[in-house]
Amino acid sequence: MNNSTRCLYNNSFKNFITENENSVLGILCDHYHGDVPTTSREAWVGEIAIMKQVLSGYEDTDGRIIFEYDIPRLGKRIDVVLLLKGIVLCVEFKVGETQIREADVDQVLDYALDLKNFHRFSQDRIIVPILVATNYLSASSDIKMSVYDDRVVNPLVTGKAGIANILSKVLDRFPGESPVDDRWVISPYAPTPTIVEAARTLYENHSVEDITRHEADKVSTDKTIAYILDVIQDSKKYNKKSICFVTGVPGAGKTLVGLDVAIRQTYQGQDEPVPDEGAVYLSGNGPLVAVLTEALAQDNYKKCHERGERKKLTDSRREVSKSIQIIHRYRDNMLAKIKNPVENGVLEIDPEKAVKMAASGFGEVEHVAIFDEAQRSWTHKRLADYLKRGGTYGNKLKVPNFPMSEAAFLIWSLDQREDWATIICLVGGGQEINTGEAGIAEWIKALNEQFTHWSIHISPKLTDPEYAEGKVNELLADNPNVTYAEELHLGVSLRSYRAEKLSAFVHALLSFDDSAATLYNEIKDKYPIKLTRDMDKAREWLHSKVRGSERTGVLVTKEAARFKPLAIHILPSGDENAVHWFLEDKVDIRSSNYLEDAATEIQVQGLELDYTCLLWDADMRYEDGKWHFYKFNGNTKWNEQIANTESKREQCNYMLNAYRVLLTRARAGMVICVPFGNPNKTVSGFWEDSTRLPEYYDGTYNYLKSIGIEEI
Repeated sequence: MNNSTRCLYNNSFKNFITENENSVLGILCDHYHGDVPTTSREAWVGEIAIMKQVLSGYEDTDGRIIFEYDIPRLGKRIDVVLLLKGIVLCVEFKVGETQIREADVDQVLDYALDLKNFHRFSQDRIIVPILVATNYLSASSDIKMSVYDDRVVNPLVTGKAGIANILSKVLDRFPGESPVDDRWVISPYAPTPTIVEAARTLYENHSVEDITRHEADKVSTDKTIAYILDVIQDSKKYNKKSICFVTGVPGAGKTLVGLDVAIRQTYQGQDEPVPDEGAVYLSGNGPLVAVLTEALAQDNYKKCHERGERKKLTDSRREVSKSIQIIHRYRDNMLAKIKNPVENGVLEIDPEKAVKMAASGFGEVEHVAIFDEAQRSWTHKRLADYLKRGGTYGNKLKVPNFPMSEAAFLIWSLDQREDWATIICLVGGGQEINTGEAGIAEWIKALNEQFTHWSIHISPKLTDPEYAEGKVNELLADNPNVTYAEELHLGVSLRSYRAEKLSAFVHALLSFDDSAATLYNEIKDKYPIKLTRDMDKAREWLHSKVRGSERTGVLVTKEAARFKPLAIHILPSGDENAVHWFLEDKVDIRSSNYLEDAATEIQVQGLELDYTCLLWDADMRYEDGKWHFYKFNGNTKWNEQIANTESKREQCNYMLNAYRVLLTRARAGMVICVPFGNPNKTVSGFWEDSTRLPEYYDGTYNYLKSIGIEEI
């Protein structure tokens, strides 16, 4: 009955009508990941009762009802889908509502359009979006096709009393539709040519450089893109699998190259997308994907309106999401296809859960996958522990004995294609910032041990210490499939040398290299770096620097804890908050420009501002000639992290990398604020604030000053 991980409940009308309501609710709760919120449980109770009544006259009809359906790879869930007489009906419930709100109508229409544009077995179907505000006392009377001319009906609205009547009208309006494919629930993700074409127009009319803030030499990026496209064509010509590792310092344009390859590969100089040649840019960085998507979508929406075109912002977002997606959704879509539990440590496709397509086999629709920040893929332990507990996005996707690291699984996923495939890994050095992030070594290990038929193209810079701790040469010594290519390292031009020099300076600063002072002197005139102990002075300096639409913001590490006394708050997690922080202008208090909410390394990795203030807390301190790492216990004190085990060493490394990321986020200049702490004592002789003692900060401040960083 419910053999799919794509939904919480899936049954025939007949079985659903005869099944006990509590039993249906139990299945929904059982397939939900984690504790079901009370609001969801109450909504389901109402929806089950309503749908049982509505479908009571269809007991002998060959229809299916699906609750909480995940649209493949888009991270969106439809309350109820009905598959009835060849028609797909998307039903969105607002339980207890008496009014019809425009935002709710837009929501259900978006679900219908997402199915039309990305869901293979819905693309030639009549799709009917229905909004049910349960206590609304009226209902739609006309059934009209939408202006999109794509067999999607204009959204219908009703209260619970009118659903049966609307269902009857829809069937009268569209008789004689051919049956929906039995495998509809496990339909492959497949963007239509229309959506691909729209995505291309969107990118061509927007300067992606404005968003990614790169300083790459165009000659360098063109060489890198040309090399990658040659590898892709070679893979296609000889029906083989290839992987490229692209390196580049922060700001060198890796994201830009990734997006550019995705679009160029899809079109290859043609006006129309080349059939079965698709590419997708995948990132595990939620804030980056959200900010890129929203910036591109808003720009496209604005330009369309200027040209007098009718278009919704949600249409622009949908077009962007064809080429830019969250890596976890791609991964989970592949996980949903495997035999579970895994036997003998070998992953196999379960033909009951996946549809075999002529070109891609059981793989995804794209031949080419671009993995941004590939060094942040998860270790085997982290992924296995995560899947043992149960998956994500509301579904209990539990895989008890998962045998692979995330890197190995992503290669395996592309390897499922029976023809050819190319992976492009965009690699940032020394930027693993979360526990369980594997660095690049896991990719190399997987290629050495499990995917020995893959050709490897690698940047010579991948042998530098930041990548796989300098062990890449050693790891690849016995692999006969390796080609080293200078073109796969993104250099920067002499005119915009900031990224290269800043990266070298930050590396020297963090590793106590003697060259730090020299490098600082080389860049300080063109790229100011200042030091202060006063947040008010830092704010004043930032405000004095920005011009026009330039952006500024405060940054802290996620382990920072004592920032409130400096009138700083942490930007709440959630991609939407990052979007506001990066994109709102100076009249909106959610904007980074207000210098009130500080973003962490998690929220800013892969993105940049023009000027930043790094607020350096007591989590990483310079003491006795080296860095010491501390975590705050949440209420009274800092506990030192002693690197006496592999996992503790890893944690300290992540904390160091957090500062590496934050020190390289500014495009034009930065100020580092190392607070004084609180030197005051009470009348009884005790510290006023023992969590902010001056000694926690003085060593770091003195070290930074010794390099020669100018104070304001």
